[in-house]
Amino acid sequence: MSDHIHDFLAIGAGPFNLGLAALAEPIAELDGLVLESRPGFDWHPGMMLEGSHLQVPFMADLVTMADPTSPYSFLNYLKQADRLYRFYIREDFYPLRAEFNAYCQWVAGRLPNVLFGEHVTGIDYSGGLYRVRSRNRRGETVRSARRLVLGTGTVPYVPRACREILGAGGAALHNSTYLARKAELQARPSITIVGSGQSAAEIYYELLQDIDACGYELNWVTRSGRYFPLEYTKLTLELTSPEYVDYFHALPGGTRQRLNAEQKNLYKGIDGTLVNAIYDLLYAKSLAGAVRTRLLPGSAVTGASYDRASGLHRLELHHGEQDRRHQLDSAAVVLATGYQYREPDFLAGIGDRIRRGPDRRFDVTRDYSIGIQPAEIFVQNAELHTHGFVTPDLGMAAYRNSCIIRDMLGWEYYPVERRIAFQEFGAPLPGPAPEPVPVPVPAGAEAVR
Repeated sequence: MSDHIHDFLAIGAGPFNLGLAALAEPIAELDGLVLESRPGFDWHPGMMLEGSHLQVPFMADLVTMADPTSPYSFLNYLKQADRLYRFYIREDFYPLRAEFNAYCQWVAGRLPNVLFGEHVTGIDYSGGLYRVRSRNRRGETVRSARRLVLGTGTVPYVPRACREILGAGGAALHNSTYLARKAELQARPSITIVGSGQSAAEIYYELLQDIDACGYELNWVTRSGRYFPLEYTKLTLELTSPEYVDYFHALPGGTRQRLNAEQKNLYKGIDGTLVNAIYDLLYAKSLAGAVRTRLLPGSAVTGASYDRASGLHRLELHHGEQDRRHQLDSAAVVLATGYQYREPDFLAGIGDRIRRGPDRRFDVTRDYSIGIQPAEIFVQNAELHTHGFVTPDLGMAAYRNSCIIRDMLGWEYYPVERRIAFQEFGAPLPGPAPEPVPVPVPAGAEAVR
């Protein structure tokens, strides 16, 4: 066990904690480490489809929205990789997903405060310190810290109705392993995709391109009433603002839960350009005759089974608007059903240090803390129920990390924005209207007459 006491230990090196490490690295007053069980950084490798891109601009990288001068910015990565002019000529703000992954790997490789191959097995608390046990190639290591940051990420979610067919011997899989099993899927006579979001659409579009060459039937099933596009208008984007998080966090729990259900199209929809590209591809293929594909919106999967004799998966479906039940048989099934936060087992040893709500979920403060003492245990991407749909948004990650760093230091190293929106999200309070956000005038600039 090391006698060294860190200011913080962050567990999990996804983009959020990797951004924390990059922003903390130049701060002499803040000593912290990020521990990751994987051997290196790799962000959703099963979905690195060629041409797929982020749904946020490049400024939503690990650091820029907190520190545009950081050496760990996406633009500096492009410069160092001799790709800056190509990105400039491309004239597209949205990085390719594989490009963003390569950028994160570049950052991780330059940060001495990110350790890979460290599998955390337990945490305990004593004498004002958290002791984190991790297993690595050399054995077990115990490290001490005053604070924790939990960024273990989300895990693939499989609806209860579909769990029976996973591992049953057929070709049913979650989309997180899609690329590794793509060839296996395309060798089957029929493929069905279940889901309504961006991942489902990207897989459908890619498989639709090869439908004639491979000769399979391709189906796309979703319980949503339509294949809805991601809402990305500018006033809607103001909901990814500190003011809206303030507003959302102060609402009653039941209201927050209802809003999260209603706002899914703000972060789980499909890129509108991709929706149109799918239709155009269907249209082009239909010139040669009927396309062997079925799109079935409004149909929820209520049950699923696998028959070894026929090699078929049977999906039991319920059309909600018509209240009618029907079935669909398919040789392969891709469950593009998203991800869900799962509390890590290693928290069991510090259960009495964590604040919880009546539903036993984390009771997350506005400043992302869940400890019984302020600024002691922070969470990354585990606060959807308290902070709303901005929780998994890459664009707000640097803001959240700026808040966490501020609370760990006790002072503001990176300026934390408080007001950016033109909208007022709650009912106006009695009294004068708030002062408008001032627009700074550059020194020496003359007033326009």
